[in-house]
Amino acid sequence: MPSRSSRLLAAAALCGAALACHAQSDPVQQKCGGIGSDESARFRAEMKDHPLSLLFARPDGDYLADVQVNLADASGKSLLEWKAGGPVCLVDLPAGRYTVTARSGGAVREQQVTVGKTPVRVDFRF
Repeated sequence: MPSRSSRLLAAAALCGAALACHAQSDPVQQKCGGIGSDESARFRAEMKDHPLSLLFARPDGDYLADVQVNLADASGKSLLEWKAGGPVCLVDLPAGRYTVTARSGGAVREQQVTVGKTPVRVDFRF
């Protein structure tokens, strides 16, 4: 029969493995904003603190909001879908390859992106 300390070590290892699995499956999170000059400056300053930043604008540079966004993993499985409440979206997600699809006014834009150690910014022009 295993000793009490052996059982405790085994339980700790299982708990650690469970925590590691949970950490790897944390949901993708996003926040959007950047309407108005103060909020725009704040969101742009925060871009460096998030793995992925999305910027939505017209070809002339005017910002867009209310863009429909879908984020899919490398296999094409949709991870998150949302309507951007501003021209800048900051997305927290694990390193990997993703497809971002954005829709505005009937136009669709798609970008492949690889997220790693360095923050990535993707601009969508409609």
